[in-house]
Amino acid sequence: MRKHTPLQLLGQVLFWVIVVVVLFYVLFPFYWAIKTSLTPPVDLSRTALAAFPDSITFQNYVDVFRGQPFGRNLLNSLVVAVGTVLISLVLASLSAYALGKYRFRGKTALMYIILAVSVFPQIAVLGGMYSSIRALNLYNSTLGLMLSYLIFTLPFTVWVLTSFVREIPNELEEAAVVDGATPLQTLVQVLFPVMGPALVTTGLLAFINAWNEYLFALTLTSDDRARTVPVAIGSFSGASQYENPFAQIMAASVIVTIPLIILVLIFQRRIVSGLTAGAVKG
Repeated sequence: MRKHTPLQLLGQVLFWVIVVVVLFYVLFPFYWAIKTSLTPPVDLSRTALAAFPDSITFQNYVDVFRGQPFGRNLLNSLVVAVGTVLISLVLASLSAYALGKYRFRGKTALMYIILAVSVFPQIAVLGGMYSSIRALNLYNSTLGLMLSYLIFTLPFTVWVLTSFVREIPNELEEAAVVDGATPLQTLVQVLFPVMGPALVTTGLLAFINAWNEYLFALTLTSDDRARTVPVAIGSFSGASQYENPFAQIMAASVIVTIPLIILVLIFQRRIVSGLTAGAVKG
């Protein structure tokens, strides 16, 4: 049996200490949200700092859907996120095919512009976006939110898919051209099946960004029934102006977070492989 030196043992101990600290830092807020959501409101102030609640109730989850259209808000978030992902993937696939497989003047500059747009602060374009949405009569609408969300989802999907398309062997495209396929047929029938992992990855990450977005949803909606869940949770109010419904807020946060956790756990391998696509070659 191989013996470890004291320095190696110290390194292993430090490694696992760091792992435990990171896991605690990441998982503890979610545990505290679940614990608070299961605590009766009357006991919350008394046992706020307790590690475990004295009693457990699911009434907070029921109350989330009472008094406010939280079910409608969930549906709005789902429609907006799915719609944003579909529009982003369609436009990004066409753009990535052109940027990854064709040479034209200004291509490098265009890629840098796309990268710059992806890191542009939302607050800088909020005023112009608000005026545009009002002018298009899309205020308080899911379509207005979809179009506004494309500002941060589309550049990201274009950049990732372009890196992936660039690494697809040219022989596949050349074989399709020899068979008489048009560029659109080549993209749909030949490249799309190969781009599956990248499409899943970029689509899932775009979905998470659209699902969690708050600033645009707050600015471009005023009707409670048109809001998405982040804004709806932020507008929860208690029975009086002096009461904050912490238990209901935590219950709503858990409801909103669980689907994302499930999606990430299912597609975690595809996320890693999709993000690292094109990282070896330039």
